[in-house]
Amino acid sequence: MNQSTSTSNVTASDLLHHNFVLVSVDGKQPLKTPAPSIEFGEKMHISGAMCNRFMGQGELKDGILTAKGLASTRMLCGDEQLNQWDALIGQVLNSGAKVTLAKGQLTLSNKDHTLIYQLKDWVN
Repeated sequence: MNQSTSTSNVTASDLLHHNFVLVSVDGKQPLKTPAPSIEFGEKMHISGAMCNRFMGQGELKDGILTAKGLASTRMLCGDEQLNQWDALIGQVLNSGAKVTLAKGQLTLSNKDHTLIYQLKDWVN
């Protein structure tokens, strides 16, 4: 992994086959264990979970990650915070998120929200 600190240097190959766990959303830490996650597969396939699972096709261009029309399970969750974050991850990726990656920390942000993830691959 390149471990880039500049958004223009983050490439699809930097994210490919990596799993990241959620550290915070707008400075708030998740209460759920295991923590929500996001992972990146072949051809920028994105999958993950807040409370519900989500998946879809992403595009990374000029340091902006966009995934329009993510599919998602639609269960109501007992954790109100995760219910809100379910909608938020879809909005952030639909509108386009600025991507930074440094020392295993992935940040997805737009003008309203910042999601911080930490690299935690399934196999070392």
